[in-house]
Order: sequence, then C-alpha cells, then structure tokens
Amino acid sequence: MKKIKKKRYIEEYEEGSNLLWPSEEEDEITRKFYRDLSHLSKKIEGKRINKKLNFIKKIILMVFGREFD
Repeated sequence: MKKIKKKRYIEEYEEGSNLLWPSEEEDEITRKFYRDLSHLSKKIEGKRINKKLNFIKKIILMVFGREFD
C-alpha cells in the first residue's frame, strides 16, 4: 500500500489566527533532527561526567598511593 504524504497546509480560524502546518516530510526531518540532537547532548554529558570521575580517581590515587575500584 502506497503511503500518501500530506503537503503543507494552512488552518484558518474565525478568531483571525492562521496556523501553517508542516508537510509530513518536513515533520519527519524535524523529528529526526531533534532526536539526533538529543542523543548527541546525552553523549556529551556522559563524557563530562567521566572526566570528572577520572579527575577524582587521580586525586584519590595521589593521596592514598594505590588503585581502587
């Protein structure tokens, strides 16, 4: 079955406001962009936490002079 893609359309309301809705293709691209952006920010935050933990481990190693887990 072929999927019919909606085109961009305008919704007009009596109050005078008009909404411009994206096409399905634009919506799909936008969702993918924000999903990728979310994954990237999670990776960056994870790296920051690992750097902080590594720094703390180095300090403890210097103070106690031995490895720990």
